[in-house]
Amino acid sequence: MRVISEDLLSELKKRGQTIGFAESCTGGKISGEFVNIPGVSEVYKGSVVSYADEVKAQLLGVQPQTLKAFGAVSEEVAREMAQGARVALNVDWGISVTGIAGPSGGTEEKPVGTVWFGVIGPGFEKVEACKFDGDRDEIRKQSVEKALQLALNAAREF
Repeated sequence: MRVISEDLLSELKKRGQTIGFAESCTGGKISGEFVNIPGVSEVYKGSVVSYADEVKAQLLGVQPQTLKAFGAVSEEVAREMAQGARVALNVDWGISVTGIAGPSGGTEEKPVGTVWFGVIGPGFEKVEACKFDGDRDEIRKQSVEKALQLALNAAREF
């Protein structure tokens, strides 16, 4: 993951852009991974770890009706979290992750390992779901790597 983080930092520095994260199931691990890279303060402004729905609503502006209608682990909430991160942190790129890392909490419709990602930046928006296998730690690790890779891909494209 270090290479992904370094490449993301390099791309953002080259473009003069900033980034922030809205994390739920990863609990701050994306931020922790990204700030391991020297020089990250040039592009990274912060993160909101929004594990509880009320924090998603209060700090990121996720609409309560969105949470009620679709649940916290959904395309709609991932989109609103990413947009909320852009606004709350005043950054060019807002990256969100919300999912079910387990071992409990899964349903037939949304099994353990279901994770939604949102990436919103200048002229760019992508929301994507993944289904990861493994235990809680493995699912969270895979989620961190995927979020950073999605951010890097987006920054390179736009």
